[in-house]
Amino acid sequence: MKILITGGTGLIGRALIDKLEDHEITVLTRSAQKAASLLPGRVQYIESLDALDSFDDIDAIINLAGEPIVDKRWSEKQKGLICSSRWGITEQIVKKILESDSPPHTFISGSAVGYYSDQGDKEIDESLTVDSTDFAHLVCANWEKIARRASATGSTRVCVLRTGVVLSPTGGALKKMLLPYKLGLGGPIGKGQQFFPWIHIDDMTSGIVHLLNSEDLKGDFNFTAPTPVTNKEFSSALATALQRPHFLFTPEIAIKLALGEASQLLLDSQKVIPVALQESGFNFSYQTLQPALENLVQ
Repeated sequence: MKILITGGTGLIGRALIDKLEDHEITVLTRSAQKAASLLPGRVQYIESLDALDSFDDIDAIINLAGEPIVDKRWSEKQKGLICSSRWGITEQIVKKILESDSPPHTFISGSAVGYYSDQGDKEIDESLTVDSTDFAHLVCANWEKIARRASATGSTRVCVLRTGVVLSPTGGALKKMLLPYKLGLGGPIGKGQQFFPWIHIDDMTSGIVHLLNSEDLKGDFNFTAPTPVTNKEFSSALATALQRPHFLFTPEIAIKLALGEASQLLLDSQKVIPVALQESGFNFSYQTLQPALENLVQ
């Protein structure tokens, strides 16, 4: 398959490209030189979608691009970057798909469990419809809405990835947690009762390949492990995997002071179940947390 990937130099993109070695990969990137230093030599690069007259020669598009959402406080400028980096590129892709005479048969586009907002301890799957005004939901809801327009071709199936916290030792949330936990300084946030939807990087990338290869699949897919845990349970499991003590905690007020509105990403509770992915026949390699963490920290 000829596959175009956005966000190919990110945590998920790099791991995914390693699993797509039998396909022709083109990565959209702002710097081909930088991307070439991170990705295999077989990958080709474009720095603008204008480099392609159409998507007629592209079989599938995997859209993973987006400004990190939790790295900085949500100033109005940062909110603009978060939105434009997701909505803008997705709009450009969809426009080109709709204009192509022979459009890609598959469009896989990112989103996140932030779509669900705070749901407490209620178990939720893809059937839940949310109407909320919080920023994370609005970002995801509009991102998904734009992506789904690609299905208007009648020949392009759209799969939306509602991704949880992707666990990998090479980047993302887990890498940031490792040092304080190794020093015995890790602990839950607040009371730690908020649910923490997680997924191992291997299951994340294998799940995308599963969607890519399953011609009948379309719609929304939760990319989270089948066994969500609370923040406190996650914190304890990570300390156990690292064989470190676990008695500290971070007060909720400290998180709110440090991150402002963005603190909702750490304080909201989402007990997300990947019903659509499991019903499609996908088998998770890491269904429970402790084996996943032990694999990642060794």
